[in-house]
This record gives sequence, C-alpha cells and structure tokens, in this order.
Amino acid sequence: MNFPLTLTVSDRQSMDRELDAAVAAAKAHALNGKRHGILVTRHGVDRFTVDLSDAVPFGLTREHQAW
Repeated sequence: MNFPLTLTVSDRQSMDRELDAAVAAAKAHALNGKRHGILVTRHGVDRFTVDLSDAVPFGLTREHQAW
C-alpha cells in the first residue's frame, strides 16, 4: 500500500469506516520500520489523507485540520 492514502467520503458512516481501515493499514505499515507515526489530515468536510509521518512519534496518531 502506498501512502499517503486519500479518502473522499459521502457520509458519516463511510467516513468512520474508511478512516478506521486507512489508519489500521498505516499502523501495520508503521510497525515494519518503527520510526513513523500516523498523521490524519482533514482537507474538507469529505476529504482526508492518512500518511506516515516522521514528525509524529512512532506509536502515535495525530489529527490535523488543513482548512
């Protein structure tokens, strides 16, 4: 899986489901190197990115509002 993952959601249920799945995939990937945290960025009401980040300590997930 390649990061960042970009998600566009249509409703609250799909947002929760898709973000949970994307963060789980990022956590699994981060465990390999044990040096990245996870950054979830909200770009609008329906658009998000989930990425591995050197700026976030390993084992943590941080949220950021870009709008």
